[in-house]
Amino acid sequence: MNLVALELFFVGLLGLASLAIAFVSVVVVKNLYRGQR
Repeated sequence: MNLVALELFFVGLLGLASLAIAFVSVVVVKNLYRGQR
C-alpha cells in the first residue's frame, strides 16, 4: 500500500512537471511570435 502511494506521488510529480514544461514552452513560443511581428 505504501509503495502504491509512493508511485502515485511520483506519477503526480511527473504530470505536474510536464504541465509546467508545456506551459513555459507555450509562453516562450507566444513571446517569440509576438517579437517577430
